[in-house]
Amino acid sequence: MTASTTLNVLEVQASARGEGSISRDLTADLIAALEARHGELNITRRDLAKGLPFIDEAWVAANFTPDEDRTSTHRQILSRSDDLVAELQAADVIVIGAPMYNFSVPAVLKAWIDMIARARLTFEYTGNGPRGLLEGKKAYVVVPSGGVPVGSPADFATPYLRHALKFVGITDVEFIGAQGADRGNDEALDSARARIAELVHLASRAA
Repeated sequence: MTASTTLNVLEVQASARGEGSISRDLTADLIAALEARHGELNITRRDLAKGLPFIDEAWVAANFTPDEDRTSTHRQILSRSDDLVAELQAADVIVIGAPMYNFSVPAVLKAWIDMIARARLTFEYTGNGPRGLLEGKKAYVVVPSGGVPVGSPADFATPYLRHALKFVGITDVEFIGAQGADRGNDEALDSARARIAELVHLASRAA
């Protein structure tokens, strides 16, 4: 990517909270840091808190039907998933706000992953196993938590997200934790913001 190329950023928010959400505040800081480093960004925002259906029997049937055999009903059922996949495909950088809920990710973020893990679109099966098709992208994941530090034995959120993103080909993933920030831990917020600045700077130097 050249310096004159506008960076395409996909912002995915999973927090159930709006105003006062730590993950939303920190992802805003991260996007501001990207703007300061790269100039104007082309930003697509996907707020999962506004609602995302879980996959069901009809969705699975439509997804497993070969594209050339899909009916208009199949295509309508898959239309939301198609939109989410297209957003990922177009993005250079993915910024995810993923607060830790009960040791893992919010249910709506799992629903998003179910919607974007699509054979022949975001991954394919090969003789050596599945291969992700969304290569060459960078992901930043902001993970505020209460009493569970990122990387601790009780953290099931970040290993899951790392594996799920790798499954679709996104292997360059950075996590920014903020343990206890919901309890007025200003030090955790300062540390997260410092980490954001460091990561964006390092990524820019490597580009």
